[in-house]
Amino acid sequence: MDEQGPARRTYLVVIDDSAEARVALRFAARRAAKTNGAVEVLALVEPQDFVQWGGVQAAMEEEQRLRIEASVAASVGEIMDAAGIRPNIVVRSGEPVSEVRAFIGTRVDIAALVLGACGAGHPGPLVADFTGHDSGKLPCPVMIIPGSLDDDRLEALS
Repeated sequence: MDEQGPARRTYLVVIDDSAEARVALRFAARRAAKTNGAVEVLALVEPQDFVQWGGVQAAMEEEQRLRIEASVAASVGEIMDAAGIRPNIVVRSGEPVSEVRAFIGTRVDIAALVLGACGAGHPGPLVADFTGHDSGKLPCPVMIIPGSLDDDRLEALS
């Protein structure tokens, strides 16, 4: 607890360009709004095999950040505006599972890892990993949000 009161409950959403990631983000935004929480968006850029110039990698990461910011605004802008929530967007480069684990390991305010699962077929590599044999080692719960949920059902569940 600091001078401003207890730390806000933060919902960490790993996002990419998929529809299920946008559903997970909408769910997290609604939960944050209802619990006076915060939303942290983690965008992962898989490193290129070889980048001769560091500036190229930095430009790729900035491009990814801009694309993610636009996606966040389009997906949940009205929810976040109404609730006064401004997500913090972090872009990291590296192997996705390792980066998510490392990020969560540095933060005590993360209340839940929120992941979107594909509506059909394989749920996705992060969902498979974080619900697999090492799931009990995470310092927070994992919320799996079905990518097939519509807005009415999402509102009822959040």
